[in-house]
Amino acid sequence: MGRHQDLVLRVGGEPGGALDWALRGMGCNPSVPVVFIGGHFVGSARDVISSHVDGTLKQRLIDANAIWF
Repeated sequence: MGRHQDLVLRVGGEPGGALDWALRGMGCNPSVPVVFIGGHFVGSARDVISSHVDGTLKQRLIDANAIWF
């Protein structure tokens, strides 16, 4: 089976700072939390839930070797 690593970064700074604006530029609003699966940008927590509802989350996790069946 494939191995995966979890990476959680805690970000700081003022709301409206450079990191906040960069994440908003990637389509995240609110800008955190930001989710990547298998090194690919997914979006915000809302995007993850939408992906689950439309049925694409499971395949993304399988492709990233985060889950297997």
